[in-house]
Amino acid sequence: YTDDGVLLVHHLEEALKAEVLFKIDRDYVIKDGEVIIVDEFTGRLMPGRRYSQGLHQAIEAKEGVDIKNESITLATITLQNYFRMYKKLSGMTGTAITEAEEFSKIYNLETIVIPTNEPVIRLDKSDKIYKTEKAKFEAVIEDVRERYEKGQPILIGTASIDKNELLDKLLDKAGLPHEVLNAKNHAREAEIIAQAGKSKSITVATNMAGRGVDIMLGGNPKNKEEYEKVKKLGGLYVIGTERHEARRIDNQLRGRSGRQGDPGESRFYVSLEDDLMRIFASDRMKVMMDRMGIPDDLPIENKLVSRSLESAQKKVEGNNFDIRKHLVEYDDVLNNQRNLIYNKRNYLLENNENSKEIILDFIKSEIEQVVFFHTSQENSKDWNLKEISETMLTIFPLSEGISGMEKILQNLREKNEKNIEKYREVISLYLFDLASSSYENLEKEISSEILRGIEKNIILRVIDRLWIEHLENISSIRMGIGLQGYGQRDPLVEYKKEAYMAFDKMMGDIQNKIVYSIFKIKLITPENVDNLNNIKMSGASEPEQFKGFLKKDNLREKMNKETSEREGSNGKLRDQSGKKIGRNDPCPCGSGKKYKHCCGA
Repeated sequence: YTDDGVLLVHHLEEALKAEVLFKIDRDYVIKDGEVIIVDEFTGRLMPGRRYSQGLHQAIEAKEGVDIKNESITLATITLQNYFRMYKKLSGMTGTAITEAEEFSKIYNLETIVIPTNEPVIRLDKSDKIYKTEKAKFEAVIEDVRERYEKGQPILIGTASIDKNELLDKLLDKAGLPHEVLNAKNHAREAEIIAQAGKSKSITVATNMAGRGVDIMLGGNPKNKEEYEKVKKLGGLYVIGTERHEARRIDNQLRGRSGRQGDPGESRFYVSLEDDLMRIFASDRMKVMMDRMGIPDDLPIENKLVSRSLESAQKKVEGNNFDIRKHLVEYDDVLNNQRNLIYNKRNYLLENNENSKEIILDFIKSEIEQVVFFHTSQENSKDWNLKEISETMLTIFPLSEGISGMEKILQNLREKNEKNIEKYREVISLYLFDLASSSYENLEKEISSEILRGIEKNIILRVIDRLWIEHLENISSIRMGIGLQGYGQRDPLVEYKKEAYMAFDKMMGDIQNKIVYSIFKIKLITPENVDNLNNIKMSGASEPEQFKGFLKKDNLREKMNKETSEREGSNGKLRDQSGKKIGRNDPCPCGSGKKYKHCCGA
């Protein structure tokens, strides 16, 4: 847990998560040698989606498949903020009423219940609760056998693919013909769902089963005789093999039956070993069942128990809502920054002529910052004009150097100017005029049209690259900000502060990178290209001192060797003569810049 081990600790934590918390055929599946995430709410595969922070790589290592590079986040937005971008927002679903509070608080939308076209006559039976999962599944198989012999169609819902496949094996063992529908064989979904309402059909499905689709009694295409036969048998019988965390998903499963006024029936089988019961209601109920001496295969069937299950679900839903609400509060901070950056990009893309104006504004601002940094002393005679001149040389070709600035300062002193800000302002304007003149010369050399395109390209590249880095930075801040709570500080307030500072730094870096890049543009003439081609064609030998230097294997070794040779016993860098290189000395690489502005940066 030292500074050097932070990365290792992070990888260990992700490896532990992958090993313990993420289960195959529940959270993900292996398909064609790839780890594909399963949507916990719809049960569908999400190809192309990957876990972040190295978790996906840890799962790939766990399952022994090819480990792919970690993806880079180019842009990010929460669904809540994405939907709030629309001027008008509405929706329709059969299970919205349980989430009415969230729709109201997040989207400011009222939830209205519309009466059904036909009265719902489905019979929703109370839950059967067993002590063990084994006893629960045995009871499910017996119930399915009875209904199958009677001829009633049955739809069995499971919470995950592994439970889906377990039930598949149990039904095979019991000799009951059935169809299995999960994310692994979703290609046959339409075909399976079309016949799920047929007499004696048994369909085992995850929560992806026929969402938003009517399962027709008697099968599809509709057969009148078959329809009436199934109707007399009680319609589609839906069995839930465990309660989901959200009542919406349970209601969606129940809602497969009893549609359009048809008869139907539903029941949930629950065990104390199910995830929801284990977390919320297991201990109290287990003690009660033990006291009453209830055997494993005898269920509790009581409205009071079903209500306690529903209250556990409400508790989970409330907790999940708080998490989502919390997420929106944090994303609102990034959302403001996102809008600002995207507006800048769009403005640049839509207004081709304004790129020059943006560049000149950046140059002016950068010059003012450099001047202010090197003129902190109250007496203008103490100002380091040489530093200013050298810094300006790294931005644009400065022709007059220090002499021009000294003349300006001398004129102001002769006029007995007392305002120190006036000195800074005049120096900044003088340097900006030189930079503008240099930029005009560059424009004449290249042509306005070509330069506008280059300007736009540079600005967009810099913004996009630094925005990606900013997203990574914000993600790191977000991960660790919860620790502020231990210091009795509000993590959200601290997050806003740190996110603002990170954004402010990024905006400064954008300006800096653009200004220091724009004057590096050079016009390559046909003569230069021809000379370059002639050198290549003549097969000119590589200078002795560069032989092998740029080869990948030798590069790092040579750099380390040269550095060690040029370092003295105290670790300070030295030039070829052995003299120590100071921060303000010319850089030994020959760039003409100070060491601290070049290799020593």
